[in-house]
Amino acid sequence: MIARRSAKNTFWCLLGCALGDLGTIAGFQFYYSPEYIPVDLWTLVWGLAMIAGICTSVILETFILWKQVGPREAFRTAVGMSMVSMLLMEAAMNLADFGMMGAPVITLTVLPVTLGAGFLAAWPYNYWRLKKHGKCCHGS
Repeated sequence: MIARRSAKNTFWCLLGCALGDLGTIAGFQFYYSPEYIPVDLWTLVWGLAMIAGICTSVILETFILWKQVGPREAFRTAVGMSMVSMLLMEAAMNLADFGMMGAPVITLTVLPVTLGAGFLAAWPYNYWRLKKHGKCCHGS
């Protein structure tokens, strides 16, 4: 039961992180060209992607919790309890992207690996959090 629930919570975290992270990288990729983002912008792109991923994850989780606990507590829960999970997820996604592509580039080949790395990096933490406290990313 805990494994299933923590996987579900991790999936919602992944969805939120992926929207911002991959959207940012894709935006730069489409602006410059499908294969080339200037090397001097790589760190900026990955940094902005991580920030955007965390922001979209917080927004999504706040929205999911809004009716259950109200807006203030939903936001507080999304920021406070999910931050470690989101940081792990974002770092793993971007490291997988770098490891496979050597640059901030999203392709259909790298996408499953990137998302899988993000999920697998955060799931153990979410499982532990749920087992210890009865909650992890969100209360559902």
